[in-house]
Amino acid sequence: MTMRYLYLARHGEADAFGTLTETGRRQAQLLGQRLSGLPVTAVWHSPLPRAADSAYELAAHLPPGTPVAEATELIDHVPYVPPPAETPRPWIPFFDGYDRAEAAAGHATAQRLTARFAHVPEPSGTADVHEVLITHAYPIAWLVRDAFDAPPARWLGLNSANTALTVIEYRPGQPPTVSMVNEMSHLPPELRWTGFPAGTRP
Repeated sequence: MTMRYLYLARHGEADAFGTLTETGRRQAQLLGQRLSGLPVTAVWHSPLPRAADSAYELAAHLPPGTPVAEATELIDHVPYVPPPAETPRPWIPFFDGYDRAEAAAGHATAQRLTARFAHVPEPSGTADVHEVLITHAYPIAWLVRDAFDAPPARWLGLNSANTALTVIEYRPGQPPTVSMVNEMSHLPPELRWTGFPAGTRP
Protein backbone atom coordinates (compact mmCIF):
# COMPACT_ATOMS: atom_id res chain seq x y z
CA MET A 1 0.00 0.00 0.00
CA THR A 2 1.82 3.10 -1.26
CA MET A 3 1.03 6.36 0.50
CA ARG A 4 1.72 9.97 -0.38
CA TYR A 5 2.84 12.45 2.24
CA LEU A 6 2.69 16.12 1.24
CA TYR A 7 4.72 18.54 3.35
CA LEU A 8 3.36 21.95 2.40
CA ALA A 9 5.08 25.20 3.29
CA ARG A 10 4.82 28.81 2.29
CA HIS A 11 8.09 30.38 1.15
CA GLY A 12 10.24 32.30 3.61
CA GLU A 13 9.78 35.99 4.29
CA ALA A 14 10.25 38.12 1.18
CA ASP A 15 10.61 41.85 0.58
CA ALA A 16 8.26 44.04 -1.44
CA PHE A 17 9.98 42.94 -4.66
CA GLY A 18 9.46 39.24 -3.96
CA THR A 19 13.07 38.61 -3.01
CA LEU A 20 13.81 36.33 -0.08
CA THR A 21 15.12 38.27 2.93
CA GLU A 22 17.81 37.02 5.30
CA THR A 23 15.02 36.23 7.73
CA GLY A 24 13.31 34.24 4.99
CA ARG A 25 16.50 32.29 4.29
CA ARG A 26 16.87 31.46 7.95
CA GLN A 27 13.25 30.33 8.13
CA ALA A 28 13.76 28.02 5.15
CA GLN A 29 16.97 26.62 6.63
CA LEU A 30 15.21 25.82 9.90
CA LEU A 31 12.41 24.07 8.05
CA GLY A 32 15.03 22.06 6.17
CA GLN A 33 16.59 21.01 9.46
CA ARG A 34 13.19 19.91 10.70
CA LEU A 35 12.58 17.78 7.59
CA SER A 36 16.12 16.42 7.40
CA GLY A 37 15.27 13.10 9.03
CA LEU A 38 12.46 12.27 6.60
CA PRO A 39 12.84 10.12 3.47
CA VAL A 40 12.03 13.05 1.17
CA THR A 41 11.40 11.88 -2.38
CA ALA A 42 11.45 15.34 -3.99
CA VAL A 43 11.18 19.04 -3.28
CA TRP A 44 8.86 20.94 -5.61
CA HIS A 45 8.63 24.71 -5.74
CA SER A 46 6.61 27.47 -7.32
CA PRO A 47 8.19 29.27 -10.30
CA LEU A 48 8.50 32.48 -8.28
CA PRO A 49 12.00 33.31 -6.98
CA ARG A 50 11.00 33.55 -3.31
CA ALA A 51 9.70 29.97 -3.44
CA ALA A 52 12.58 28.62 -5.52
CA ASP A 53 15.17 30.18 -3.22
CA SER A 54 13.37 28.81 -0.16
CA ALA A 55 13.35 25.34 -1.70
CA TYR A 56 17.11 25.36 -2.31
CA GLU A 57 17.85 26.71 1.17
CA LEU A 58 15.73 23.92 2.61
CA ALA A 59 17.15 21.20 0.37
CA ALA A 60 20.70 21.97 1.55
CA HIS A 61 19.73 20.17 4.77
CA LEU A 62 18.37 17.07 3.02
CA PRO A 63 20.44 14.11 1.78
CA PRO A 64 22.66 14.95 -1.19
CA GLY A 65 20.93 14.26 -4.47
CA THR A 66 17.40 14.96 -3.24
CA PRO A 67 15.65 16.26 -6.39
CA VAL A 68 14.56 19.89 -6.41
CA ALA A 69 12.40 21.05 -9.30
CA GLU A 70 9.81 23.60 -10.35
CA ALA A 71 6.12 22.72 -10.50
CA THR A 72 4.12 25.37 -12.34
CA GLU A 73 0.94 24.32 -10.53
CA LEU A 74 2.39 25.77 -7.31
CA ILE A 75 2.43 29.33 -8.66
CA ASP A 76 0.77 31.98 -6.49
CA HIS A 77 -2.82 32.19 -7.73
CA VAL A 78 -6.40 32.72 -6.62
CA PRO A 79 -7.82 29.20 -6.85
CA TYR A 80 -11.51 30.05 -6.90
CA VAL A 81 -13.42 33.31 -7.22
CA PRO A 82 -16.78 32.69 -5.57
CA PRO A 83 -19.98 34.26 -6.85
CA PRO A 84 -21.35 37.11 -4.71
CA ALA A 85 -23.75 34.82 -2.83
CA GLU A 86 -20.80 32.68 -1.63
CA THR A 87 -18.46 35.55 -0.81
CA PRO A 88 -18.13 36.68 2.82
CA ARG A 89 -18.77 40.42 2.98
CA PRO A 90 -15.21 41.38 4.09
CA TRP A 91 -13.78 39.58 1.04
CA ILE A 92 -15.94 41.32 -1.57
CA PRO A 93 -13.45 44.17 -2.21
CA PHE A 94 -10.64 41.62 -2.67
CA PHE A 95 -12.30 40.23 -5.77
CA ASP A 96 -13.02 43.59 -7.39
CA GLY A 97 -11.43 43.66 -10.82
CA TYR A 98 -11.26 39.89 -11.37
CA ASP A 99 -12.84 39.22 -14.73
CA ARG A 100 -14.18 35.86 -15.83
CA ALA A 101 -11.06 34.95 -17.79
CA GLU A 102 -8.77 35.59 -14.81
CA ALA A 103 -11.05 33.65 -12.49
CA ALA A 104 -11.23 30.73 -14.90
CA ALA A 105 -7.45 30.66 -15.35
CA GLY A 106 -6.88 30.61 -11.59
CA HIS A 107 -9.39 27.83 -11.07
CA ALA A 108 -7.83 25.80 -13.89
CA THR A 109 -4.45 26.09 -12.17
CA ALA A 110 -6.01 24.96 -8.89
CA GLN A 111 -7.53 21.93 -10.60
CA ARG A 112 -4.15 21.02 -12.12
CA LEU A 113 -2.61 21.34 -8.65
CA THR A 114 -4.98 18.84 -7.08
CA ALA A 115 -4.80 16.52 -10.09
CA ARG A 116 -1.01 16.37 -9.80
CA PHE A 117 -0.50 16.10 -6.05
CA ALA A 118 -3.72 15.50 -4.09
CA HIS A 119 -4.09 11.74 -4.46
CA VAL A 120 -2.50 8.39 -3.75
CA PRO A 121 0.53 7.89 -6.05
CA GLU A 122 0.46 5.42 -8.90
CA PRO A 123 1.74 2.00 -7.78
CA SER A 124 5.49 1.90 -8.30
CA GLY A 125 6.71 -0.55 -5.71
CA THR A 126 6.28 -0.41 -1.96
CA ALA A 127 8.05 2.85 -1.09
CA ASP A 128 5.87 5.70 0.11
CA VAL A 129 6.15 9.10 -1.56
CA HIS A 130 7.30 12.01 0.60
CA GLU A 131 7.11 15.33 -1.28
CA VAL A 132 7.88 18.81 -0.01
CA LEU A 133 5.91 21.55 -1.76
CA ILE A 134 7.20 25.11 -1.36
CA THR A 135 4.45 27.40 -2.51
CA HIS A 136 2.21 30.25 -1.37
CA ALA A 137 -0.67 30.80 1.05
CA TYR A 138 -3.54 30.35 -1.42
CA PRO A 139 -2.42 27.03 -2.98
CA ILE A 140 -1.90 25.63 0.53
CA ALA A 141 -5.39 26.80 1.50
CA TRP A 142 -6.80 25.15 -1.61
CA LEU A 143 -5.13 21.80 -0.88
CA VAL A 144 -6.34 21.84 2.73
CA ARG A 145 -9.86 22.68 1.54
CA ASP A 146 -9.67 19.84 -0.97
CA ALA A 147 -8.50 17.37 1.68
CA PHE A 148 -11.57 18.18 3.78
CA ASP A 149 -13.83 18.04 0.71
CA ALA A 150 -15.10 21.48 1.71
CA PRO A 151 -16.97 23.83 -0.65
CA PRO A 152 -14.69 25.61 -3.15
CA ALA A 153 -15.06 28.99 -1.45
CA ARG A 154 -13.78 27.58 1.84
CA TRP A 155 -10.17 28.24 0.87
CA LEU A 156 -10.94 31.76 2.06
CA GLY A 157 -9.67 32.42 5.56
CA LEU A 158 -7.07 29.62 5.61
CA ASN A 159 -3.76 31.41 6.01
CA SER A 160 -0.18 30.17 6.32
CA ALA A 161 2.83 31.72 8.01
CA ASN A 162 6.19 31.83 6.26
CA THR A 163 7.71 28.31 6.28
CA ALA A 164 4.98 26.98 8.58
CA LEU A 165 4.38 23.27 8.01
CA THR A 166 1.15 21.66 6.85
CA VAL A 167 1.04 17.89 6.30
CA ILE A 168 -1.55 15.94 4.30
CA GLU A 169 -1.45 12.14 3.95
CA TYR A 170 -3.10 10.15 1.15
CA ARG A 171 -3.85 6.45 1.73
CA PRO A 172 -5.56 4.05 -0.70
CA GLY A 173 -9.26 3.69 -0.03
CA GLN A 174 -9.39 6.41 2.62
CA PRO A 175 -10.10 10.13 2.68
CA PRO A 176 -7.03 12.35 3.06
CA THR A 177 -5.67 12.92 6.55
CA VAL A 178 -4.66 16.44 7.55
CA SER A 179 -2.22 15.76 10.36
CA MET A 180 -0.71 19.22 10.79
CA VAL A 181 -1.66 22.77 9.76
CA ASN A 182 0.45 25.94 9.91
CA GLU A 183 2.81 24.43 12.51
CA MET A 184 5.81 26.60 13.47
CA SER A 185 7.67 24.81 16.27
CA HIS A 186 10.87 24.74 14.17
CA LEU A 187 10.97 28.55 14.25
CA PRO A 188 12.00 30.63 17.26
CA PRO A 189 9.31 33.09 18.37
CA GLU A 190 10.93 36.06 16.62
CA LEU A 191 10.70 34.27 13.25
CA ARG A 192 7.07 33.26 13.59
CA TRP A 193 4.11 35.10 12.18
CA THR A 194 0.83 34.36 13.91
CA GLY A 195 -1.54 36.90 12.37
CA PHE A 196 -1.89 38.64 15.73
CA PRO A 197 -0.90 42.30 16.12
CA ALA A 198 2.50 42.94 17.65
CA GLY A 199 2.41 42.63 21.41
CA THR A 200 -0.56 40.24 21.46
CA ARG A 201 1.04 37.05 20.19
CA PRO A 202 0.28 33.93 22.26
